Amino acid sequence: MKTLGPIYLIAILIFLYTPILVMMAMGFNASPLYELPFHFSLQWYDALWDNSILLTAGLNSLVIASITAVLATALGTMASVALSRRTFRGRSLLQLMLLPPIAIPWLITGTAMLIFFYWTGIGRGMHALLIGHVALAIPYVVLVVGTGFKTIRADLEEAAMSLGSTPVHAFFSVTLPLLYPSILGAALFAFAVSLDQFVISYFLATPGYTTLPVQIYSSIRKGFTPEINAISTVLLLGSMTIILIFARFAKPGDTSDKR
Repeated sequence: MKTLGPIYLIAILIFLYTPILVMMAMGFNASPLYELPFHFSLQWYDALWDNSILLTAGLNSLVIASITAVLATALGTMASVALSRRTFRGRSLLQLMLLPPIAIPWLITGTAMLIFFYWTGIGRGMHALLIGHVALAIPYVVLVVGTGFKTIRADLEEAAMSLGSTPVHAFFSVTLPLLYPSILGAALFAFAVSLDQFVISYFLATPGYTTLPVQIYSSIRKGFTPEINAISTVLLLGSMTIILIFARFAKPGDTSDKR
């Protein structure tokens, strides 16, 4: 029985990572039809460099995801402060209302956003994509930062204020440094949600301004090429690098004083 757990875990990891590894490997295969035997080649990365449509879509996704991470983290952190440190009428209802945007299928959310944006005159385009992505990411940020708040003792701020600190100074000098790993994790979460978002982007993007998931979907409909493997590999390695840096320096969950 002791070996059953590790075997099961290894089987799950193999099931999850094998398709990703195959996708990455086929980006280095010379055959455009993924034929075997495997012949190593970088021709699809050279072709990707000349594919302005995919590169532009990838750049659009990175720009939107970066802006979404900043805005959603700022707004979500402020909301989490209010929900975690303040008592007011309707707080429980607001906390409960954070769950439906996560649970509701994105197809329904995308349709609702499209109708609402046309009704209000917002329309489609980059501004609509930003609003939609930020709205989707905020609940995740509030939940992640709110979880971080639960690991921080509220009396630390009270002790700082009893020594003459103002509430604002106590928050920025005491609570915020302890909350930093949660905020950084929430920002990465918001970035990943935006970068990977297809449904909302499909509804709100315009033909002249699209994101990488939408462009990959359009390319697959016309004919799959290993250039998609190449750009997916680049994004995957970049994302893994960011996660490893976060895990190395942020030390999530460690709020002890190590001075």
